[in-house]
Amino acid sequence: LFERRLHAAAQILAATKVPLNTKELIEAMAAQGLWTSPGGKTPHATLYSAILREINGKGKDARFKKTERGRFAVNK
Repeated sequence: LFERRLHAAAQILAATKVPLNTKELIEAMAAQGLWTSPGGKTPHATLYSAILREINGKGKDARFKKTERGRFAVNK
C-alpha cells in the first residue's frame, strides 16, 4: 500500500519536473487516477512521512530529494 503511493508520487514528480508539496502530490495522484486516499484524514501528512523515511533510509539511492521545507523533487 505504501509502496504504491510512493511509486505514484515518484511518477508525478518525474512528470512535473518541479518540486511539489505533499498536498499537491495527493491532488495530482488522484486527478491522474494513480492513487486515492482510502479515507484518511491527513493523507498528505502520511505521504510526507513516507517520503522522509525513504530519504533517510536510502540516502542518495532514494527516489526523492527534499528541495526546500515541505517540497520534494525526484532524485535523479
